[in-house]
Amino acid sequence: MKYKHIKIHFVIFVNIIFLSSCSPIPEKNLIEEIAPVTFWSIQKGEEENYRMSTLIPPLVKEKKRLLTVQVDLLKEGMKGFNLKYYRELKVGQLRMLLISDEIAKEGIRPLIDTILSDPDISKRLYVAIVKGDFDEYINSQLGAQEDLDYYLYRMFKHYEGQGKLTVVNLHQFMKMLHSPANSPVVPVFEASGGSFQYQGTGIFKNDKLIETTNNMEEQIYQLIDNDHFLKYFAIRDLSFVLGHVTADVNWYMDKTYSELKLTVQLNGRLDEIAREPNVLTQDGLSKFETEIELYLEEQTTQFLKKLQENKVDPLQLRTYTLRPLSKPLNKEEWSNKWEQMEVTVDYDLNIQPLTDIKN
Repeated sequence: MKYKHIKIHFVIFVNIIFLSSCSPIPEKNLIEEIAPVTFWSIQKGEEENYRMSTLIPPLVKEKKRLLTVQVDLLKEGMKGFNLKYYRELKVGQLRMLLISDEIAKEGIRPLIDTILSDPDISKRLYVAIVKGDFDEYINSQLGAQEDLDYYLYRMFKHYEGQGKLTVVNLHQFMKMLHSPANSPVVPVFEASGGSFQYQGTGIFKNDKLIETTNNMEEQIYQLIDNDHFLKYFAIRDLSFVLGHVTADVNWYMDKTYSELKLTVQLNGRLDEIAREPNVLTQDGLSKFETEIELYLEEQTTQFLKKLQENKVDPLQLRTYTLRPLSKPLNKEEWSNKWEQMEVTVDYDLNIQPLTDIKN
């Protein structure tokens, strides 16, 4: 009976250990001996190596500096950081993964898979692609901006879900990567000297970056896919800015998957105009709206055709092939149909003018 009780107590002890995901041999770390990592920057290194960087210390009041190592493997980089810094760096607070566009064009699946396999790293960390030398940017800003890594994180956090720019976390990227109905997208920034500027949405084919939206394509993408709202919609070719733009977007795909029609009901106000069209009369405003509609139809059609040529689907248009009692198209079938599909675009614009207009 005594041995039975001992056996029961042992089983309970083991279950508690596994359920709490704790090791029976705890790590002996004092708070003064560790430092959380907030971001990793990964660029092309010498030969086939990676150049990994992070900012230390992220929390304590010491002079910050950029820590950089040349490694062949990602986990080797973490070990290299710890050999260069007197506090043990912990990745539990890793919030941003910044990957160079050179690596992204070759494929980022090995990096993503390595990070996903680490239980200490959150799947909600933000992923971004960076053109230029991010390390050079960080070094140029260390003396000018305190807590730079924190402000970068707050930028991602602020714009997440707003539709003003693309913000993607690791979990979302992997979901898109493994979905037959979607192509992954990631924000693209450019680091140049003392500036770190949003460039557009990076569109992936499988795990490789193949296209980045330009200024007009980015506005169209955010309007018809992401949030259907833009605070400002600048059209430089026509020298004006629309404000508080909302879009009612409708897609129609025929049963043979040969035709796709996009209809956009656009509402906004004329916030700024750098030319002098006759928009003070109803007839003049109507002609101006027609000019804008034709321009947006042309630009949107070109954008969609570019997606067709690259065989990518960041707009998740394959979901429109899902119908009751019919088998959905697989990834290869949809890619072939999408490439050959005839696309038409129709905009209906309603502008609120700067001033009252005459009939």
